[in-house]
Amino acid sequence: MYSLRTSPHIAAHTQDEHAYDQLLALLSDPEFSPDARLPSEQTLAERFGVSRPMLRQALVRLRAEGRIYSRKGSGHYVSKDRGTAPGLAFSTLASIPDVRSFLEFRRSLEGESAACAAQTGDRVAFAKLRKSHLKLAQTLAAGEPGIEQDIAFHMAVAQATGNRFFTHTLAALSEQMSFSIRLVRDLAGRPVVARREEVLHEHVQILDAIDAGDAAGARAAMRAHIDGGIARLFER
Repeated sequence: MYSLRTSPHIAAHTQDEHAYDQLLALLSDPEFSPDARLPSEQTLAERFGVSRPMLRQALVRLRAEGRIYSRKGSGHYVSKDRGTAPGLAFSTLASIPDVRSFLEFRRSLEGESAACAAQTGDRVAFAKLRKSHLKLAQTLAAGEPGIEQDIAFHMAVAQATGNRFFTHTLAALSEQMSFSIRLVRDLAGRPVVARREEVLHEHVQILDAIDAGDAAGARAAMRAHIDGGIARLFER
């Protein structure tokens, strides 16, 4: 019988997808802004635990999608379209009702994402998630908007699921996420400091539930966080 577990084609495909997903996650990090240089192929291969041929296949795929570009003898660089996941395209938010519908969609999508992240028990992914929360807290404490860091936190939750479709979908929604977060902050009636503390507390609730492996708690915490955004925008 043909076994998926022993098929070298399936194994190679899995490694290729793993390298691609890890690179996709890397591109979501605010550290890698457009035209930023990626680490060397050797560094990336070791970091992701894949062979260099597998890594190169993933890089070729990202170049074909226009997410990165190369300079001869210099390496790989982030393109301006790094945030658009291949095969997915969502229209811009055109109205306030659009924004509400989008946030309600995120509540369902990311609630399940947080629940799955809690179930995986991936400590490496969780360490990245906690690091992303720390970056957001530091950015907000410095008086900066922190929109990219906020999105990076939610991307880190998606990455912690181990399910690339959560990651790809959230990456495709990055433009809408940025717009809605900015809108909530601009129009919310609560004082800036109080709002920031509220958001960070909501993130901690998500972190703690994922860390505890509490899928139901993580789902509830994420949904409460996005409900908080809806309340800050519409119930001011």
